[in-house]
Amino acid sequence: MIECVPNFSEGKDLKKVYEIVQAIGSSPGVYVLGWEADADHNRSVITFAGERDAVLEGAVRGVGRAAELIHLPEHVGVHPRVGAADVIPFIPLDGETLEDCVGVAHHAGELIWKRYGVPAYFYEAAALRPERTRLEKTRRSGFDGKPPDVGDIAEHPTAGASMIGARNILIAYNVDLETKDRAVAHHIAKKIRESNGGFRYVKAIGLYLATRDCAQVSMNLTRYEDIPLMELLAAIDREAVFAGTKAGLGELIGFIPKKAFNMAPAFFERAANYKPSQIIETRIEELRVRPTL
Repeated sequence: MIECVPNFSEGKDLKKVYEIVQAIGSSPGVYVLGWEADADHNRSVITFAGERDAVLEGAVRGVGRAAELIHLPEHVGVHPRVGAADVIPFIPLDGETLEDCVGVAHHAGELIWKRYGVPAYFYEAAALRPERTRLEKTRRSGFDGKPPDVGDIAEHPTAGASMIGARNILIAYNVDLETKDRAVAHHIAKKIRESNGGFRYVKAIGLYLATRDCAQVSMNLTRYEDIPLMELLAAIDREAVFAGTKAGLGELIGFIPKKAFNMAPAFFERAANYKPSQIIETRIEELRVRPTL
């Protein structure tokens, strides 16, 4: 099995998000593990798994439906984005390798361009250019100034472009702050992220969430097994106090492997939305036993 966790640039119109979920789930053999939408980020994350061909087709169908429904020039949200189907990572699970997922990512890019005219930029293990290995180096206004990896235009006029990658499991985890000041969240993010000398394998940005009326530290944990998760949480708590505020509850986006939960149960249980079915192995077993969940 492999997993795919695409991020779509729609988090307010849940009807559109559900139509994208249905398009992905229409691929025979796909297990849709779950989906989440966030109005502030104006972004949704859909997690699905299955055998290689099923997941490949599900991802391509999801991109196609997103391209039909989302008009990127009108999109407003606090999260960086360059496409209607913004980021599409393929992740190895049972019996698969990262190299297998690289092949799926490249095939997906070709199919998405052929069917929908949306160009692709490959990142992380799927990168064809060394400078595109890091997602943030390419996912920016004007991209990186070089042609896309697939396609003859930099971006589709309404659907933008898709960043397609292959990577190992990443954990997306956010922490709300008891302040409205985005500058405080940005300061804490700089303190903890690897690029500024903080924790290795931690990417972080500071945001303001209008619907919650608070600032938030938003993190991607790219190699969770090599991050001291409770130390990371303690650092956020400490930096928040230094800044004259407090860190509140966490927020877990998507799913986690059982191994990650067993490493630091308290880290995940601090997330207000955590539930046992967010463990990948548990959720897949639920769907195998009761497919209509």
